Amino acid sequence: MIQKGTKLFRKISFAFFAAGFNTFAILYCVQPLMPEFSKEFSVSPTTASLSLSITTMVLAVSMLIFGSLSEVWGRKPIMIVSMLASSVFCILTAFSSNFHVLLVLRTIEGISLAGLPSIAMAYLGEEIESKSLGAAMGLYICGNSIGAVFGRVFSGMISDYFGWQIAIGGIGLISLAATLIFWNTLPPSQHFKARPFVMRKLGLSLMDHLKAPSLICLFVIGFLLLGSNVALFNYIAYVLLEKPYSLSPTTISWTFLIMIIGMFSSVWTGKLIDRHGKQKLLFTSLLLALIGVCLTWEANLLMKIVGLGFFTCGFFGAHAVASSWVGQIALQNKAQASSLYLFFYYTGSSVGGTLGGLFWSAYGWGGVISMNVGFLLIGFILWACVSKMVQNAKKVTKIA
Repeated sequence: MIQKGTKLFRKISFAFFAAGFNTFAILYCVQPLMPEFSKEFSVSPTTASLSLSITTMVLAVSMLIFGSLSEVWGRKPIMIVSMLASSVFCILTAFSSNFHVLLVLRTIEGISLAGLPSIAMAYLGEEIESKSLGAAMGLYICGNSIGAVFGRVFSGMISDYFGWQIAIGGIGLISLAATLIFWNTLPPSQHFKARPFVMRKLGLSLMDHLKAPSLICLFVIGFLLLGSNVALFNYIAYVLLEKPYSLSPTTISWTFLIMIIGMFSSVWTGKLIDRHGKQKLLFTSLLLALIGVCLTWEANLLMKIVGLGFFTCGFFGAHAVASSWVGQIALQNKAQASSLYLFFYYTGSSVGGTLGGLFWSAYGWGGVISMNVGFLLIGFILWACVSKMVQNAKKVTKIA
């Protein structure tokens, strides 16, 4: 097993940093463009949010398939095809003639994107030793956050000067470069053992994960985390475009730089997991996210930005803990467990993004905040449940 500090560890970490960058730059590049879609295609904010929600929903379903297929076909080949195809479809999206065509291409893009995140955590869990896994996962999620930041800021700025088509096309070209880096840098799996393609067995192993209460709690926490994140950042752009702020699209795109905090919080959390434990860090991260959501209620622009910062720090920290915890609890078929976590995670994005639009239309920004507070309070209840189950399991193991 690969240990932290070795050359191979750094090589794998860099490869997955590029992979995370590719996936999240493509996925989130449309988020700051939603007001542009509303204006150009004459659609409501809720409808414009489908450009992200429909992609994440298809992504969530597709990951269940790719996670299972990777148990048969291997890890690296599927991830490479996924990154290459998603980059090409991103470029094609720039040529959308209407909003319906854009949604169709974003749907296909969701399928092609699924091959990487559904397998990445399984690859790391198989190749990296357990004591170094938290750090490796943190670096992977760091690449996710950098990609998400770059995709949002780049597309927001470029669209303001050259149009949304050039913005999306540019993201696709940059993602092609990230794909080549991943292809040339990542070593083949050393500990992967292929399984015969028996749909019944794959289906039964998938259901086994859904029978584990501790895993279900973590799955739903992932659902709530990304649901609240997408709702918050989808509609903050509409808030800042209106009075009294009246900010330009370029200025609003710079607010997404707050996501850089996620780069530090995910890596920092990964390093602290071994020292303080997952239970304490997950609670702390959820608390930071809740404080951040409440601070965005303030009318003062600076306080809104500070609130977004607190939320982002807590969000990425909680995601780093929950995702690595899934890999630890699932002793077998880790790719399927990871894909199930990400299924719930990205389904939360679709549900939260669309549901947030309904709250926004009915109650304004206060409605979006109320929805997010509710999501995070449920997260605390699930945290208490999974913590208790893990502690009870440890007691049983000691007695045995």
